[in-house]
Amino acid sequence: MMKFQEKVQQLITRQQAFLATPNVAEPDNNGIYQRWQHPVLTRDHAPVSWRYDFNEQSNPFLMERQGINATFNAGAMLFNGKYVLAVRVEGDDRKSFFAIAESPNGVDNFVFRDKPITMPETDDPDTNVYDMRLVAHEDGYIYGLFCTERKDFSQPDDLSAAVAQCGIARTKDLDNWERLPDLITYSGQQRNVVLHPEFVDSKYALFTRPQDGFISVGSGGGIGWGLTESMENAEIKEEVIVDAKQYHTITEIKNGQGPAPIKTDQGWLHLAHGVRNTAAGLRYVLYMFMTELERPWVVSHKPAGHLIAPQGSERVGDVSNVVFSNGWIVNEDNQVFIYYASSDTRMHVATSTVEQLVDYVLNTPEDGLFSALSVRKRNELIERNAQTLKGFSL
Repeated sequence: MMKFQEKVQQLITRQQAFLATPNVAEPDNNGIYQRWQHPVLTRDHAPVSWRYDFNEQSNPFLMERQGINATFNAGAMLFNGKYVLAVRVEGDDRKSFFAIAESPNGVDNFVFRDKPITMPETDDPDTNVYDMRLVAHEDGYIYGLFCTERKDFSQPDDLSAAVAQCGIARTKDLDNWERLPDLITYSGQQRNVVLHPEFVDSKYALFTRPQDGFISVGSGGGIGWGLTESMENAEIKEEVIVDAKQYHTITEIKNGQGPAPIKTDQGWLHLAHGVRNTAAGLRYVLYMFMTELERPWVVSHKPAGHLIAPQGSERVGDVSNVVFSNGWIVNEDNQVFIYYASSDTRMHVATSTVEQLVDYVLNTPEDGLFSALSVRKRNELIERNAQTLKGFSL
């Protein structure tokens, strides 16, 4: 029979081999981005020391004492030459926490730091925290904006009733975090709040998502925009809608900003999620749009439909038929690493370039909002291609 110490060593050795597994690009792509075959983070990436008690006296059967259910919805940035994800890690107890995972190349070999982030609390403790957006702001701080969830005590008999607001923390090293007061707005609940990386009119600018309730946006919703004098006591007194919900589109039920936008010569590139209802429940997809350089709250281009939708095994998980992103990275070669979660369970990556994504946003037709217009645009494409293909053997 294997000794206790041998079992521990076997756990460690197996995980080290698993973490070193190389990722492989999918053989086909759509010209916009390249999917990769394996998730970049799963619950099996969580260190075994986070899950097992290695003391034979207190855990003679080497049981997993604190299981990990999922690793998803990660903020992202380049930091000290590494691709860094601020991961939402969910324990078997349903409590989420943040942890930093790092990779040398952005597509595989992600390894968690020794311990999760110890996030300071406010005077009103969070029940749950999740979905951090990482932003290196021009003021010199790295900010983490995330959803803080607390029980809605106005509905004491409804144990699912909750209040979501925007938590704010900042750091210089991704290890030590200063917690700031939660964002104050006057539009009900807030989720998917994202800090713009530059000052606007000498103020901090935020993309918001005003909503009436915890799950349902009700009459609210859409990607909003507001300014605040400081982040130490962030308060938005007025919000305008940047990108509204729209009937019979991928944003019919709700939509929200993903990561902070990418600055290009043509405008700001945005990645967002859109939600529509189906007979099988809510379907989450990712889409893109561009806003003006000098007015980041004004949409200049918006391709029709989704950029990324769940495919194959991505459709299966705790909350099926979902892709969600709150992190992407542009490296020194202008490559873009889009980190997205599938079905609230695991993290994936798709790679592209700034040039490709700008071309996609500028030159892909917008949504005509009617079937007849969609058919007209498609027929125009078919007719142009018919002329182009005259010299081909078909």
